[in-house]
Amino acid sequence: MTPAMLASALTSPCSPVARPGLRWGAHPQRPDHTDAPPRTGTLWRPPGWWTHPQGWLRHRLEQAWLARVQQLAAPLLAPGVPEETCQQAIAAAARELRRHGFQPEPCAQAMACVQAALQRAFGLQLHPLQMLACSHLLDHQLVEMATGEGKTLSMAAAACIAALAGVPVHVVTANDYLAERDAQALSPLCTQLGLSVGHVGTGATPAQRRGIYRCDIVFTTARELAFDHLRDGLALPGSGHDQPVLQGLCMALLDEADSILLDEAVVPLVISASLPERPAQQAARRALWWQARQVAAALVSPAHFVTQSGALAVTLTPQGEADVQARTEALGGPWRRTAVRHELVRLALTAQHLLQRDHHYLVRDQRIELLDQLTGRVATGRVWSQGLQALVELKEGCPPSAPTDTLAQITYQRFFQRYWHLAGLSGTLHEARRELLDVYGLSLRRMPLRQPSKRHDGPMRCFSDAEARWGAVAQRTAALRAQQRAVLIGTDTVSDSERLSWHLQQHGVRHAVLNARHDQREAEIVAQAGCAGMVTVATRMAGRGTDIALDSSALAAGGLHVIHCQRNESRRMDRQLLGRAARQGLPGSTETWICSSNLSERHTVGAPMLGSFVTDFVPWMTSWWRYATMRLSQRIEEQRQSAMRRHLLKQDQQWEVHAQRARR
Repeated sequence: MTPAMLASALTSPCSPVARPGLRWGAHPQRPDHTDAPPRTGTLWRPPGWWTHPQGWLRHRLEQAWLARVQQLAAPLLAPGVPEETCQQAIAAAARELRRHGFQPEPCAQAMACVQAALQRAFGLQLHPLQMLACSHLLDHQLVEMATGEGKTLSMAAAACIAALAGVPVHVVTANDYLAERDAQALSPLCTQLGLSVGHVGTGATPAQRRGIYRCDIVFTTARELAFDHLRDGLALPGSGHDQPVLQGLCMALLDEADSILLDEAVVPLVISASLPERPAQQAARRALWWQARQVAAALVSPAHFVTQSGALAVTLTPQGEADVQARTEALGGPWRRTAVRHELVRLALTAQHLLQRDHHYLVRDQRIELLDQLTGRVATGRVWSQGLQALVELKEGCPPSAPTDTLAQITYQRFFQRYWHLAGLSGTLHEARRELLDVYGLSLRRMPLRQPSKRHDGPMRCFSDAEARWGAVAQRTAALRAQQRAVLIGTDTVSDSERLSWHLQQHGVRHAVLNARHDQREAEIVAQAGCAGMVTVATRMAGRGTDIALDSSALAAGGLHVIHCQRNESRRMDRQLLGRAARQGLPGSTETWICSSNLSERHTVGAPMLGSFVTDFVPWMTSWWRYATMRLSQRIEEQRQSAMRRHLLKQDQQWEVHAQRARR
């Protein structure tokens, strides 16, 4: 886009939406360090102080817009309406959207068409709260809707309206499973509206991706989008990626927006290339890591080093630094430099003491596969940098991987800021609203519950060690299963889920385990999790986006019972797991069972006294004080993670400046 085109788009008082063409270019994208186009004022969000989110005028305008949608939808929903009439209405709405953008009347016309298409495809209609959520998405906002309140259909309606306006829409989900599921489930709706829909998964080739991205609506993950964007910028000849696959960055609608914009934004996405290495160089590099591991093995905690498991960090004590210097004096080479010597030993200590098998990574087919700590899934293609990968391979006896060189990198913060239109939905946005506004410029709207919640939250229980907790969980689960309750138990790691599985077997409780080892059976396990008497043990894979449908017997017995045994960094993650129960006004119950030793291990970063307090006193506290202590520790961790994300964004911006200078 030329500077003149950019200025015209940003200053036009009634600027149409961004889409490929003469005005916005073949691949529209908002340049770095520019603001989003100003809001022009819509029926549901006119400019001015008098439209406070709780203000009377805003409420009346929203109700008037909803009434207009119902008025326009009535003829299309009448029995026996000809198909030709519906198609004419869709064509008329598309013309108005292309001409005027997301203004009130065109959006009302399009929403009426979406209502009619939903009725024909699924026999469903959007309720008023879903339509309002859709309108806020079209107005560059984030929307918080509780689990089970219809986020998927609200997102689908917004995507369809934008696609009718000619905008290529990227619907970004939390993982590949949800992207494929939603693309297949919503395909009939898109077909009714004359729109094409596609899904970009991990195994798609560049040619397949290029074709899929030509669809009107594309379901994929943030990781796939960001890497395709990086590869488009590199345009590597002979790789099948010498031509761009994306049609620009026009609109992204984020499902589970806080997970994508915050939780996954702590690690930059990097494209690297293997460096050619001679056998002698490979042997020297392998010997260096072996030496570091031998030196680290001779050190003792806490005399020589102190670990911080929450931050995966190791600090050498003065005694440890002196001991390392004494042990490496005869080695020479890189060991003569103090900074390099300390860094090598710290990496070796991290690999040996902090990175745990079946928690941070799996070993399959003699390869290290990293686990995403947020989702519990295998992070395909992700590796540790700065020698940490090689040290873990050495620890597990795996063949060494080749060294790499960084070709391009980007953070989610900088990537999603390049979209002309960014919006999203989640059930847990309120706690992070300030950071989302500061970094992405996105304001938040909270939607009320359509039906009162019937969820019963039991008191928090605390155990002194993990084995005592797993034994108690197994006993509690056996009692619940005897009542024909469907039970979901959330654990932290693969090893935790397998340990609990052993305890359940000892108590004769039939169950299913959903973790990274059984990710191929995810759809089957989730489909059966709502049956009466079914027990499902899951890592974080069963958190965001997982809809557990209950059968009539399970509902009659009291609905889904969730036992929360995770130690999450954020209250938002706790709410995601607990929100699996009692959706849409159905019955359900939850319990939170914590382990004081696990809490103290994770929450000592920046607050060692709090960690000691948790270990010594939490088991004897009342439930309220346990909850308050856990929330305080989570708040400390949330602030630390926020600072890390801001620091990472600054580093990414600096890296981009240096990369641009190098390309000149």
